[in-house]
Amino acid sequence: MKQQHMFSNQMIAAILVPVILEQLLNSVMGTADTMMVSNVGSAAISAVSLVDSINVLVIQAFSALAAGGAIICAQYIGQKNKERANESARQVLFIITAISIVVSLICLIFQKPLLRVIFGSVEAEVMRASEIYFFYTALSFPFIAAYDAAASIFRAQDNTKGPMIISIISNVMNIVGNAIMIWGFHMGVAGAAIATLVSRIFCAVVVLIQLRKDRQPIVVRDYMKIRPNWSMIRKILGIGIPSGVENSMFQLGKLAIQSTVSTLGTAAIAAQAMTNILENLNGIAAIGVGIGLMTIVGQCMGAGRKDEAVYYIKKLCVIAEVIIIVSCLTVFALTKPVTMLGGMERVSADMCFHMVMWITIVKPFVWVLSFIPAYGLRAAGDVKFSMITSCITMWACRFCLCVFLIRVMGFGPMGVWIGMFADWTVRGIIFTWRFHSRRWLEHRVI
Repeated sequence: MKQQHMFSNQMIAAILVPVILEQLLNSVMGTADTMMVSNVGSAAISAVSLVDSINVLVIQAFSALAAGGAIICAQYIGQKNKERANESARQVLFIITAISIVVSLICLIFQKPLLRVIFGSVEAEVMRASEIYFFYTALSFPFIAAYDAAASIFRAQDNTKGPMIISIISNVMNIVGNAIMIWGFHMGVAGAAIATLVSRIFCAVVVLIQLRKDRQPIVVRDYMKIRPNWSMIRKILGIGIPSGVENSMFQLGKLAIQSTVSTLGTAAIAAQAMTNILENLNGIAAIGVGIGLMTIVGQCMGAGRKDEAVYYIKKLCVIAEVIIIVSCLTVFALTKPVTMLGGMERVSADMCFHMVMWITIVKPFVWVLSFIPAYGLRAAGDVKFSMITSCITMWACRFCLCVFLIRVMGFGPMGVWIGMFADWTVRGIIFTWRFHSRRWLEHRVI
């Protein structure tokens, strides 16, 4: 008799749809946020773009650590070990919050030297706006980390709807706050940063309150009484650190590339900033599929159903491909209206449109295989291979090729995307081979 699948189509939809909507909403609201800031002037949008390249580096590291904890929780849930699932959740919250507080303090203390080392060649007006924006966003790091940890715990137990609702409310608060601060009080970049800080505090407080309630398998209370369980923390970090290094290297590469783009002038910086936002927008829904896949594969591996893990990776790759095609075409159609609404200068808008056109052509062919299977491999514990592969291809293609094309060949900001296309292609080939080799199924997480 054929074994019934662990997850029905309805269960998959219940996991994926809220995550996709949450990721999509975050990206849309980020676009709206940038459009508001862009009306303050080119210096403002350039400052936000430059600082966000640092912020995303830190935030992605927190997100990867939280995902590591979620994989541990999901495998214990698949194993039906509720006690260990709860203990892993407590340790995820403890270690990520502790790390985030240290990072926040470092960024606040070394704020100006850090910005000058990375963006020393930018105009004085851009640097002043960057310092203001970085101060407020660095204050928000512990709240981002707490939210990521708690949200990942909810997702590990198939509850993706709760974090989505909290995120929706938070994003609306952020946009309304931006409108009030920027247009009502004329606070410019500082207003945008304060609105973001308030919305992130709200997210963290609400999700931690929700985690205390008895209606879910994992319940965490008495946050101040949590003490480190180093054995569990080692397991969490064993998954989270390689994923964090991988994600951080991607952002570090973007940061290094941004330093190269910043030498091309304010128009190129603005064009690249908007293109980054639009490219994130056309891929964010598919990333939601990858995040949901980690929960599904994690529970399959915990239950010892490895064939199911293989099956779901294939199935969700197909879903992600459909989403990528639709997303790319939609974002391409909206590119010109968005640049107009954002008040971008003509030269920046034209550069942005040209880059988005090429992204729309290339991305559907290579993106899914370079990212989605890797989420499943990580959930099975195959994190070191993913980290090494991603770091090598990123530095070789995204960074070295990009810098060569811009500084030597004079390609302008389009050189960034040629390097990106090369990275996606090479990663896709390697991860497809790894998936079919089945070596990733040999790992033991718990």
